Amino acid sequence: MAAPTYFLPESVEEAISLLSQYGEKAKLISGGTDLLVGIKHNVLLPGYLISLNNIRDLDYIRHDQTSGLRIGALTTIGDIANSPVVQKKFCVLAQGAGLLGTPAIKNQGTIGGNLCNAAPSADIAPPLIVLGGLAKFAGTDGEKIVPVEDFFTGPGATVMKHHQLLLEIQIPNPRLRSGGAYIKQTRGRGPDLAVVGVAAFVVMEKETIGDVKIALGAVAPTPVRAKKAEAILRGMKLDDKLVEQSGQAASDESKPIDDVRGSADYRRRLVAVLTKRAVMQAVQQAQGEVSS
Repeated sequence: MAAPTYFLPESVEEAISLLSQYGEKAKLISGGTDLLVGIKHNVLLPGYLISLNNIRDLDYIRHDQTSGLRIGALTTIGDIANSPVVQKKFCVLAQGAGLLGTPAIKNQGTIGGNLCNAAPSADIAPPLIVLGGLAKFAGTDGEKIVPVEDFFTGPGATVMKHHQLLLEIQIPNPRLRSGGAYIKQTRGRGPDLAVVGVAAFVVMEKETIGDVKIALGAVAPTPVRAKKAEAILRGMKLDDKLVEQSGQAASDESKPIDDVRGSADYRRRLVAVLTKRAVMQAVQQAQGEVSS
């Protein structure tokens, strides 16, 4: 098969025009950590490659006390993991980025590529979901913004059309007395895809959990909220029994499959354990902010 035709647009508008022109035959590439593997193994056979590497105005991390955090789609995972403002104010996202892949992958892969690849096991998605993140993208019909929670439609699929390009992720500032945690289990030591990933984010009101969000990765066709598990905790005073019940509810809400990384039953048991740990860590962080 002939090598794909390669384009290097200089602007978002030019990239969208190329996407519109070549449709499903075209693929975007920036870091290429997922795309190039697919091409190498003949899983993906694009006729056209549209590189985003010359559109440098999509590479940024900007924080504002009023509007929150904005991350350009071409920002690397490593830059997110190492960002002081992300580490301080959005630590659950820094944790997810820090656990994603090897140093080489972190330095090359981008948040836009990770989200648009739409792997159910993506480490970035659950933290963004519990933080209330929004995905902003543009196409020939203008700009749109959707919650990251609604961004994924299936394995490898998102709400974006072939003529659309992800621009940035927007995250509101966390409320006072809040904390988050992301935990994942892999097959062994070192960087690997998640067998299960759990993100939790809580807002404390004195000794009560005022609000809570829990998101699960690698246990359904898309990253998902564990809303029944959240409902058990919301408005309640934390105790071990309640957290156990929440973990079991999250396990019951998950829909894992058997694959080379683990059985469905093993994953369900992991969801219960990791949900409890993530919630407890999130609460501890929130209470630490209160005491400080």
